[in-house]
Amino acid sequence: MLNQKVLDEIGTKVNELLSQSPVKDVEKNLRVLLAGVFARLDLVVREEFDVQQEVLKRTREKLTALEARVAELEAAGKQGKADDQLIVD
Repeated sequence: MLNQKVLDEIGTKVNELLSQSPVKDVEKNLRVLLAGVFARLDLVVREEFDVQQEVLKRTREKLTALEARVAELEAAGKQGKADDQLIVD
């Protein structure tokens, strides 16, 4: 069985060979190409997405509370009109 030192040495040699080969240039060019494509796709980073998702969650909670309050006020308004009609009649 190979010891860790031999494996590390093999890994180092492979990395050196790859860094000197055209593979490194291809990787670099591919990264630049993909960065350009992604820039045109109008994407957002995950952090920004998570922040906007939290803002939307709080907005929905406020909307739900406001809808409940409006329903409460409408019910009170209808009750007030019913009371007024009893007095007029």
